[in-house]
Amino acid sequence: MERLHCKYSNTEEDEEEGTGRRPLPTDLSQALKTRQLIINFDGNQPILSLRAPLDVVTFPSIACPRWPIECEVIGDVIHHIEWDPPQPEPFYKYTGSERMPLPTGEKNGKMVYSMDHAKASKHPFFTCSRVGGSQGPIRNATWFDIKETDFVLEFESRFESGNLQRAVQVGPFDYELTIRCDMYTKKHTQWFYFRVRNMKAGVTYRFTIVNLMKSSSLYSYGMKPLLYSERAAKENGVGWKRTGFNIRYYRNCNENTNENDTKSLYCLTWSLQFPFESDTCFVSHCYPYTYSRLQRYLQRISSNPNVASYCKLRILCYSLAGNAVYVMTVTSQGDNKCEGTNKRAVVVTARVHPGETNGSWMMEGFLDFLLGNSADAQLLRDTFVFKIVPMLNPDGVIVGNYRCSLAGRDLNRNYKTTLKDAFPCVWHTHKMVEKLLTETDVVLYCDFHGHNRKNNVFMYGCNSRSDASMNERIFPLMMSKNASNKFSFKSCKFRVQKSKEGTGRIAMWRLGIQNSYTLEATFGGSTLGDRRGTHFSTRDLKSLGFNVCDTLLDFCDPDPSKTNYCLKELAALLSKHVKERLGKDLTDSNFTVSDLETSTSGSNSTDSDGPPLHLLNPPNTSLQKNQLKERKKRLKSRKERDRLRSHLKVQESDNKDMPLENTLKPRHVMKEKTSDHVNQLSRKAVIPPTNTHPGEISQVTLWHGSNPVMNGSLDDINTSSAYDKINCSHFSPQITVKSHMGLSTITVPDR
Repeated sequence: MERLHCKYSNTEEDEEEGTGRRPLPTDLSQALKTRQLIINFDGNQPILSLRAPLDVVTFPSIACPRWPIECEVIGDVIHHIEWDPPQPEPFYKYTGSERMPLPTGEKNGKMVYSMDHAKASKHPFFTCSRVGGSQGPIRNATWFDIKETDFVLEFESRFESGNLQRAVQVGPFDYELTIRCDMYTKKHTQWFYFRVRNMKAGVTYRFTIVNLMKSSSLYSYGMKPLLYSERAAKENGVGWKRTGFNIRYYRNCNENTNENDTKSLYCLTWSLQFPFESDTCFVSHCYPYTYSRLQRYLQRISSNPNVASYCKLRILCYSLAGNAVYVMTVTSQGDNKCEGTNKRAVVVTARVHPGETNGSWMMEGFLDFLLGNSADAQLLRDTFVFKIVPMLNPDGVIVGNYRCSLAGRDLNRNYKTTLKDAFPCVWHTHKMVEKLLTETDVVLYCDFHGHNRKNNVFMYGCNSRSDASMNERIFPLMMSKNASNKFSFKSCKFRVQKSKEGTGRIAMWRLGIQNSYTLEATFGGSTLGDRRGTHFSTRDLKSLGFNVCDTLLDFCDPDPSKTNYCLKELAALLSKHVKERLGKDLTDSNFTVSDLETSTSGSNSTDSDGPPLHLLNPPNTSLQKNQLKERKKRLKSRKERDRLRSHLKVQESDNKDMPLENTLKPRHVMKEKTSDHVNQLSRKAVIPPTNTHPGEISQVTLWHGSNPVMNGSLDDINTSSAYDKINCSHFSPQITVKSHMGLSTITVPDR
């Protein structure tokens, strides 16, 4: 725009030196062929301005997703009905006799499906995209004639979110499957989703995935894969069901199948029977939730005039492939346009990891509640401004990645990036929150995720080593009471690790949002209460979105009784952990609250850190090998390792007398603002709201009475209880914890 302004500038100096210059066109907008610029004239001087953005995104039709040009995409329309089992589906119970078939590979089997030709590309990184993917004809990925061999299964995965690279028949009804790595990487094989046809009913088939990369999995603890039958859906109204027996997760000991010498591979094997003859079935790791489904959901919202009055849908940015990343602003519109400036904000995001589809189901439940007609939903909209990004990584979702974007990197390690063009989704999200913090306080940031190694639902939060308070633990504890048979407070962690600095949770906390969380929902199910030993359904995942809304009302309730009770319970829990820790290690003088917790690891993504692939220089493999050998040699013996540890302890003792400002890095915290509107928050409804959609479960508040915890004892704690009937005016516990600041005493105030 600056260059355009200079081109058509007409200063006094120009008039003196260029009296014979060509006159300015009278209609620059038409000459420039743009509708975004508004050009007015002050005399002969053009004045440029930009048109205001549209209020909402309209969906006259669902735009087809854009794929990398090397991807082959079939034209079949994939649709699954939404269905919940009448009873929770139980975990698989191991018998101890489950087989562990040794992978044999293509040499001893028959290739029946292969997408190896599709992964061939001139560039090892993303270059360009188009609607529908490859322009060429769809190649035949099935390597047999169905008419000649009517007992061979027909596989397909070239559809949205699909993932299956190869299928090898190693027996009459046994198949070895290979999952495609995330595009432009050699890592992250976890998500699978494919179609099967040409099956026989009543026959036991065995599937074995041979190239999984996680050393542990919920499949070892009773989790079952999912099966969808189109005939069952059409004839009986039955959707996705847990299926499988003889399930086993184990290490792949066949080196021939290991294409990456630096990482071990693992196998998942299970047996199943298809319900109908010659049916069309789908097999998946978790309930699929595609980009197209999100667009249909947003289209339904935008076409509802009542919802459109308090929900504005815009495009935050476009992904690498050119797919829209949507942002929703949800808040009630009062008579006074300036009313919204007094409201605090809440930021909620999902699907930064494309294979964690449970995050989208929680997001849909969250939106169903927030956009509904209940009194609690209206109260939330009256009190807060919600900024919601329902799908942060549409490219990864479309191509069937598990963790990365088309940059070949984990977006949830790049929130601090300056590479706007390489990581546009998280860059624009970070900038949006930065701008929001200049306008108002952000009371909560929550990013919805899925977890492959732990059951239940839990949160990761942020706690500074120099902060002895427990405020960041209040919201998760309240969640555990509102969803007592799904949410595990015991599994929550609050350590801030250096390796996770690029995550959304920590990046937003560094901006000054104290209550910044990652909400992790298991791919499996619950081990709590009446849901112990059962899988989660889509209804369960949606209910967790309802619980987030319900907990937000409890968390910001002007009546402090629930908050006070949580602080008392947290003080008792912390007191017990401190006693246990100090009893084991009485000489630890650098003990802090955050030291009570183990690592929040569970999603190691170091191999996906770094710049995008197209900016990455080819590595010097010989140099890397020499460095690896030198590292191994340096720590060759136990004696050398012990000597290194003793040397580190000496250094730590020398650093004890260092000035505090040299050891602690202060964190910038936004100044706290007050809002008369928020102080008026109160629960208007005490009964569950009316359902806004068919099949939607009711929101239930589980705040039952219980006695406060006395003297730091945990015997009377009931994490499923709540606080409506408690009277905590007589109770004010104190505990003392050592920290880098010295002795810190935590006193729970009576508010």
